[in-house]
Amino acid sequence: MGAAGIEQLNQLFARIINLSVGIAFIAVLIMLIVTGIKYLTSGGEAKPLASANNALTWTLLGLIFLVIIWLVLLLIKAFTGVDVTKFCIGFAPYCL
Repeated sequence: MGAAGIEQLNQLFARIINLSVGIAFIAVLIMLIVTGIKYLTSGGEAKPLASANNALTWTLLGLIFLVIIWLVLLLIKAFTGVDVTKFCIGFAPYCL
């Protein structure tokens, strides 16, 4: 096996980006579940209910930001023709 080059570096960064996007969506799903449990266990008390509302607000904002960022990347691709959802260092032969 030869030394690592640009192609392996592209693959590494592509895997890191794909993994981080997947982890972000899993984190949003887990936070939605945790927020639901907070609502169920609040017992109608004001302080735990406010905490659950706050957690739900930030979770939904995080989900909205993830979707907006993805849509912006797709819009950039549509208008410029450059696929910014794919990671590439160097020239076209080395891109994934």
